Amino acid sequence: MANVIALYPGTFDPLTLGHEDIVRRSAKLVDKLIISVAAAHHKKTLFNLQERLSMTREALKDCTNVEVESFTGLVSEFALSKKVNVMIRGVRSMTDFDYEFQLAGMNHKLAPGVDTIFLNTSDVYQCISSTLVREIAVLGGDIAQFVSPHIHAQVLGKLKKSDS
Repeated sequence: MANVIALYPGTFDPLTLGHEDIVRRSAKLVDKLIISVAAAHHKKTLFNLQERLSMTREALKDCTNVEVESFTGLVSEFALSKKVNVMIRGVRSMTDFDYEFQLAGMNHKLAPGVDTIFLNTSDVYQCISSTLVREIAVLGGDIAQFVSPHIHAQVLGKLKKSDS
């Protein structure tokens, strides 16, 4: 079997347990998995790029075949620059699938050698999204069941600073 290098792109603002589940399951299927954290200039993020990179690296430090890198621009170009064979996408619902299916088709046109693999999110994580986690946290809700303890502390710290 060829050396399989996979890419799991996203904003990861913040990385959730759902993301971690996709990473840990994907890492078992490939030789190397690159978590590509988008600069996300088009989105207003809670955490800056360096914070998101640091939190993601900390949460996944036990995954020996996982690397965490940032990217700007087209994910297809980043994938080609890293000699990626496969792009990993997590799917929580049919709505996610419709959107991700369109992206996969376009990415395949832009980078024909890169195929997309869709992984269903595990049942316990299907309701989790970074957007909802941020909203719950901002409104004072408990997000401990949605993120790792390290990220939970980072989110609380960030919100405490913004309240000051």
